[in-house]
Amino acid sequence: MAITGNGSLATLLFLFMIPAALHKGAAQYPVQSQNLVTDNVAVVEGEVAVISCRVKNNDDSVIQLLNPNRQTIYFRDVRPLKDARFQLVNFSDNELRVSLSNVTLSDEGRYVCQLYTDPPQEAYADITVLIPPGNPIIESREGQVIEGNETEMTCTAMGSKPAATIRWMKGDKELQGKSKVEETYDAMFTVTSQLTFTVTKEDDGVPVVCIVDHPAVKDVQAQTYLVVHYKPEVKIIVEFPDGLPREGQNMELSCQAKGKPHPQQISWVKVDDHLPSHALITGPDLYIENLNKTYNGTYRCFAANSVGESYDDYILYVYDTTPSTEPAAHDSRAGEGAPRAVDHAVIGGVVAVVVFAMLCLLIILGRYFARHKGTYFTHEAKGADDAADADTAIINAEGGHNNSDEKKEYYI
Repeated sequence: MAITGNGSLATLLFLFMIPAALHKGAAQYPVQSQNLVTDNVAVVEGEVAVISCRVKNNDDSVIQLLNPNRQTIYFRDVRPLKDARFQLVNFSDNELRVSLSNVTLSDEGRYVCQLYTDPPQEAYADITVLIPPGNPIIESREGQVIEGNETEMTCTAMGSKPAATIRWMKGDKELQGKSKVEETYDAMFTVTSQLTFTVTKEDDGVPVVCIVDHPAVKDVQAQTYLVVHYKPEVKIIVEFPDGLPREGQNMELSCQAKGKPHPQQISWVKVDDHLPSHALITGPDLYIENLNKTYNGTYRCFAANSVGESYDDYILYVYDTTPSTEPAAHDSRAGEGAPRAVDHAVIGGVVAVVVFAMLCLLIILGRYFARHKGTYFTHEAKGADDAADADTAIINAEGGHNNSDEKKEYYI
């Protein structure tokens, strides 16, 4: 538009005054603000995502939904986009709600809720597509593990979005593994967790579980069972007799051995000696007839498998057939209440004490008799002690014999 002369100045002033007057009028009649809100959506691949555009205090302004490429999906309740997976769920003055079925990874992105106001308002809903991992796979470095050695296991969860996390359980105890995350060319993730631990024979048959945690799935796991090999555990059991072994009785000892693999070789020996000539070995059992004291000693049972060899001992002490004192029952096992044999050192000590006491008694009696014998001779010479000379002493002494009939002497 061309403007010339004084008219141009008046026209220009009029154009500037109109917006000012409109602004002044708007200030006189304020309106409530309109708030446009929406929410982010996380959806598993193949499922349905719902996008909700909500308006507070709408004044009949138009609501529309745009895809990440800014193409209109819905304008009010009309769908210009020719993608039948989008369906209208609800339309009102305050909400436009749209569903998207059979979601794929290509549907991921930022969707725009737009409200035609002055100026226009926008709110953004980010759709995140979750892709669950495939079934986890457990691999072990070896099929069987020997007790006391380390074993290594790996668990792999492939093709997930986002990356999964892996936990380990051995029985009811959680173990800590080391995880590695790799991103593939198609924006997927593969997670591998490695677990290393030392096994014991108690771990044999215990389940080891790999648990995969991911927002798209629940309770995804794989498990394997430990196979632990260990050397035999050996124990000797007395089948009979029930009480203490006595001369003339029969005895049977059973060697019970447990191991993995099962012990293939069981043998009996007598420590530092030979087995009795008529002892009978049948499988794990040792049978001895007609016990006597020459059979006393330590009997040992060996059991072996591919892992190693173990043994257990039984100490045999044969008692008399009719003992004067019945000893307490016992289990004649190595290190567990072996029978109390006669201690020759104790017997020798008792004999020495008795001999010493007898010798002391003889010495005391000898001294006693010697002292009483001296007193007898003194009485024999009594009366001669006060004599003035030898003749008088003889006379007095002889006089003393005159009264011998009146004296009584006793000899021991």
